[in-house]
Amino acid sequence: MRTLLLHVARGYSLRETVVHARLARLARVSDVALLKRLRSAEEWFRTLCVALLQEQGIAMPQPPSQLRFRLVDSTIIKEPGKTGSLWRVHYSFCVPGLRCDAFTLTPTKGVGTGDSLTQFTITPGDHLIADRGYCHAKGIEHVVGKRGEILVRLNTAALPLFTAQGRRVPLLRRLQVLRRAGQIGEWQVSVQGETRLITGRVCAIRKTEEAITRAHKQLRRNASRDGEVLQPETLEYAKYVIVFTTFVPLTFSAARILQWYRVRWQVELAFKRLKSLAQLGHLPKADEQSARAWLYGKLFVALLTEQLIRHGQALSPYEPSHTAEGTPFSLARVCVCLTPNSACHRTRPDVALRAGCVAPDLSGASRAPTPTQTAGA
Repeated sequence: MRTLLLHVARGYSLRETVVHARLARLARVSDVALLKRLRSAEEWFRTLCVALLQEQGIAMPQPPSQLRFRLVDSTIIKEPGKTGSLWRVHYSFCVPGLRCDAFTLTPTKGVGTGDSLTQFTITPGDHLIADRGYCHAKGIEHVVGKRGEILVRLNTAALPLFTAQGRRVPLLRRLQVLRRAGQIGEWQVSVQGETRLITGRVCAIRKTEEAITRAHKQLRRNASRDGEVLQPETLEYAKYVIVFTTFVPLTFSAARILQWYRVRWQVELAFKRLKSLAQLGHLPKADEQSARAWLYGKLFVALLTEQLIRHGQALSPYEPSHTAEGTPFSLARVCVCLTPNSACHRTRPDVALRAGCVAPDLSGASRAPTPTQTAGA
């Protein structure tokens, strides 16, 4: 695992990884053997990611039978070097198993390379959950046209909403009836696609006053940084979490719709850390299996980093820790040793994943195949 983490967490190429591993006396393998080991570690990394999500208390609701729920997202990767290539990775995870069922690599420029639901193959019964970057009529029409369903955070500037009579929906006026924190509302709306009219619902919940204050502060900060004028309606929309969905109303009430979007929101922090870790690194492009294993490895490092930060924040910065430095403890059935930190009086500890700091807990974890098992693969 430590050798694989050099490649996944540090962004080394396969050749650089085997050199560093040899110098650190971790392993003596070739770059070809390491690629085979990465491919075989796909399921192992996925299992560890699921275990870490469970340890963080992220509840994955069980979807109704014969319905497949998918969380879709994308990120940009810049490979090392002055002329490093830029790639956009489009991926989706099935819940609750967190299995990566789609992984597409496109350039960052050109027609058909941006964030869009059209990047994903849809099968009947698919229920996609996406952030506001995917809130476009063309992508929604693509999902519905393949007999799938969509739940997406509403982008009021990108998705016009219409009533059954063809008039624009006065959304702000309808939202204003939600005056208490946690109050939920829903309204029937239509979206005009290129070839069809798509019927759906807008579901909204009012945020708490504390959350509204934070959202307004962030909006003002962004407007000041970009030199833009903040519109009053933008501040008003920030008081609510608003989603558009085509999920069947009889099966999915407004409260349940928002609960499912909360699943997407719960793993958002992991996705953000995944994106920060994925921005630099050598992306395996030889085959889809190694690329999926690489993505699982990145997500594992993101979740492990978050877990270490939570562990560090639970300890007093002034009193001796119950977990001494260098003493291993278990996270997702992986032994982790906290390395010494010179700034010992910080209230938020720095967490660094280094070679030798993470090792598999051999007491019961699923292990990657041995070199003998992967020989001839």
